Amino acid sequence: QGQLVESGGGLVQAGGSLRLSCAASGRTFSSYAMGWFRQVPGKEREFVAAIRSSGGGTIYANSVKGRFTISRNNAKNTVSLQMNSLKPEDTAVYYCAASRVFDSNWVQYDYWGQGTQVTVSS
Repeated sequence: QGQLVESGGGLVQAGGSLRLSCAASGRTFSSYAMGWFRQVPGKEREFVAAIRSSGGGTIYANSVKGRFTISRNNAKNTVSLQMNSLKPEDTAVYYCAASRVFDSNWVQYDYWGQGTQVTVSS
C-alpha cells in the first residue's frame, strides 16, 4: 500500500504564491505519473497538472498554464506544485494523486492524498 500526504496549503492574497508538496510513503511512486487536482464544494474534481514518471513531460489545465509548475523528485519520493500569480478562483482543496497512466482524467488515478486547503483572498 502507498500513502500520499499533501502540505503547504494556506491563505494567500491574490497575486501571491504558494508551493504545495506531496510526500509519498509505503511504496515508491517513481514508476507512476503524478497529478494535482482541486475541488470546490459542490463542484466536480478538476484537473490541475500532471507529470510523467520520469519527470520528462507535463500537462496543465488551461486555467493554470503559465502560472503553476509541477515537478517531482523521485529520489525523495515527492512531487510539488509551485503556484504563482494566484487568483481567488484558485481557491479549492488541492489533492495529490498517482496513476499508472499519464492522464488528466481523475478516474485514472489509483492513489490519493487527503487534500490541502488553498484559499486566495481578493
